[in-house]
Amino acid sequence: MKRIAIVVAMLAASCTTTAPSAPDVKLYTLDCGGFEMKNAGMFSPNHEFDGKPAKLSNPCFLIRHPAGDLMWDAGIPPAMASAPGVDLPIKTFRPKTIPQQLTELSLTPADIEFFALSHSHYDHVGEANLFAGSTWLVDSAEREWMFRPDARKAQAFATYKDLEAAKTERLETGLPFDVFGDGSVVMYPAHGHTPGHRVLLVKLPKSGPILIAGDMWHLAEAQTLRTVPGGNTDKPETLRSMDKVEALQKETGAKLIRQHVPVDVDTLPKFPAALD
Repeated sequence: MKRIAIVVAMLAASCTTTAPSAPDVKLYTLDCGGFEMKNAGMFSPNHEFDGKPAKLSNPCFLIRHPAGDLMWDAGIPPAMASAPGVDLPIKTFRPKTIPQQLTELSLTPADIEFFALSHSHYDHVGEANLFAGSTWLVDSAEREWMFRPDARKAQAFATYKDLEAAKTERLETGLPFDVFGDGSVVMYPAHGHTPGHRVLLVKLPKSGPILIAGDMWHLAEAQTLRTVPGGNTDKPETLRSMDKVEALQKETGAKLIRQHVPVDVDTLPKFPAALD
């Protein structure tokens, strides 16, 4: 109903001589975990990162729009957080759950109208089951990948299995999807990391466009070197997606946020503050 109301309001505004104002969109950055690793070699089979330590951020994003709320990604499974003081090759952090953070905005997962994933790797689906009551926006190719027989046997499947019965809007593979129908929040295909990986363009009324790039690049250096992790499902498609995402950034003048790159994420307001 909220989505219908905003469309009606926009149509009414178009009948006047005054141009409609940009929708009041806000972007919130939730802390959905992070990693410290002693060896970042996994991010390239060409050995550029072998033996080099790395810190990775892992945010989720809440986009608030007059027509509804969209949760982008669901973080690391809370149960996978490393025990304090343990020395591990990869330390995993998950200090707060999504419900704990939403409470600061007087929200619960049940209040979120739309849910979407950049892709279905375990560190992005950790609390996905909480949003089985939302409308799930998912690239058709990604949904097929998530519910293939091999995926059902994986440990991460339990964290998102409830989405199979969720109200679902399948996005046509290869085409952008305008979430609210006004160009302010658009999911763009950027396949190759997984079959249906997507990035999110959010146009904010004051701060301008923000391009949230999922796992297009895990490290800042990876963008310059054009490295493709060996675990990506399609290397040539990944390279084409890199070109597409960089072209989209140039075309829109968007600020690029590589989700696993702390220097990018740290430029955004700390939750519960918002970028508007």
